Amino acid sequence: MPTAFDTLADETVDHRFKGLPPDAAGSTIGELAAERRDLYTGGFTTPVLTLSAEAVEHNLTCMERFAGRHGLVLAPHGKTSMAPALFRRQLDHGAWGITVAVPHQARVARAFGVRRIFLANEVVDAAALAWIAGELDADPGFRLVCYVDSPRGVELMDAALRAAGARRPLEVVVEFGVPGGRGGVRDAARATAVADAVARTGTLRLVGVAGYEGEIPDADAVSVRRWLDGLCALAVEFDKTGRFAGLGEIILSAGGSAWFDAVAGAFTALPELSRPVLKMLRAGAYVSHDDGRYRDVTPFNRAPLEGSLLPAFRLWAQVVSRPDPDLALINAGKRDMAYDLGPPEVQAVRTAEGRVRGGYGLVVSRLADQHAFVRGPSAGRDTRAGGGVLPQVGDWVALGMSHPCTIFEKWPVIPLVAGDGTVTDYVRTFF
Repeated sequence: MPTAFDTLADETVDHRFKGLPPDAAGSTIGELAAERRDLYTGGFTTPVLTLSAEAVEHNLTCMERFAGRHGLVLAPHGKTSMAPALFRRQLDHGAWGITVAVPHQARVARAFGVRRIFLANEVVDAAALAWIAGELDADPGFRLVCYVDSPRGVELMDAALRAAGARRPLEVVVEFGVPGGRGGVRDAARATAVADAVARTGTLRLVGVAGYEGEIPDADAVSVRRWLDGLCALAVEFDKTGRFAGLGEIILSAGGSAWFDAVAGAFTALPELSRPVLKMLRAGAYVSHDDGRYRDVTPFNRAPLEGSLLPAFRLWAQVVSRPDPDLALINAGKRDMAYDLGPPEVQAVRTAEGRVRGGYGLVVSRLADQHAFVRGPSAGRDTRAGGGVLPQVGDWVALGMSHPCTIFEKWPVIPLVAGDGTVTDYVRTFF
């Protein structure tokens, strides 16, 4: 049955999509992709956000190999990109399914044909639960798993599913949290109370335990491993007390993009349970990586022999003014780039004649809504060749940024660019 994914290439290029060539208006995205335009000479307007085709493929392959080596399955967090084309590629690279944070994101994933969804939140919205029940009842092959973390939440879920006439039980995992963190039960006793509440319903089915180690206050290797050991101990206890009786598999899930090495180590040490365990990693930022936070915290820094990730984003903007000798203004600002986890970095400068040099010594000192202020070092030049030379009016400046989640959300269509500058495809996002 055709899904919305099959129609992505049929969307018309128009004013909604910033950065795309004005002369392509009226064409479809598929037709524009078939033209294989050059990013720099093909009519694209600045600012324009791009994804490196090679870096995206490298990152997908790298995480697939990591998961395989450690006996993990990937359910990458789709809220990072909200890009069905990337969901499809993650699934093609062996992902079990796609993780989402809220029901709207689940609806997007479902519309684009995702058959397995992990919803990392307790859902107590009656309308959302009615939609979930309808999807489950309409498609026996569809699977959705979500969190529970309170008896009150379980009560509300049960009432909403009964009112919706749900015929299939909704699979749930008890969310194990941490004091001072986000959601989730704070200790094993409360986890047991939630599991007991689930057992009293006819609409919910307990299938495992899960959580997110990234919410540990001042997380370090010791505190993360301690929390993971607690999560695993909860799975062992639930299994011993028969709470997973009748299941084909038990879900054990954790993991963002900063501690997946610790997740792999803890899950490997899990003792054998009565049923097979689906050890699920939910990292999402890896598909694009970044030039900031995730570059600094990726576990591959601690275990370089395991692999590597490459930053895939470049935001290209153009110098539109040189009002002071030590200042270049480029035409991209807060409306176009992520800045919540640090300022963007100048990665490269491309002159009007097509010469490219590194951005050594250049910094973004300030952001306005539609401008970034680029300055050089106080000495005027960096010690490396070409470093610190401010770009001229008309030059293009490539910025690297931190935090994939807030990079993707500002761009509804993102060109996928090969190393030679050829735009090979377009990534549509749905935020």
